[in-house]
Amino acid sequence: MSGNANYKDLTGAVSVQMRAMRASQPELMTASGQLAAAGTKDGALSRKTRELVALGIALACRCDDCIGFHVQTLVKLGTTKAELEDVLGTAVYMGGGPSMMYATHALRAFDEFSL
Repeated sequence: MSGNANYKDLTGAVSVQMRAMRASQPELMTASGQLAAAGTKDGALSRKTRELVALGIALACRCDDCIGFHVQTLVKLGTTKAELEDVLGTAVYMGGGPSMMYATHALRAFDEFSL
């Protein structure tokens, strides 16, 4: 993501495009929404824990859009910066230097969505 962009703008722009896709691909988008709901609902792991795992995967996949949406949700779920930093540390441990770079993106997103 470029240095002057922010995660609120990024997630907003992606949301607009996803609404456009919903109009042209309703079955695909409905199925995607159902998959997301099933993959993040409370179960043996809490929704917050599952979102933290998803954030770690987003770092490993180097997906800024995913980082934005998962961090936004984590802030809404009351995630502390310390919890976020622990997940980022684990992601860096598993993913090395590239994950370190995207961990800084997640910290920036957390600060933006926490305002």
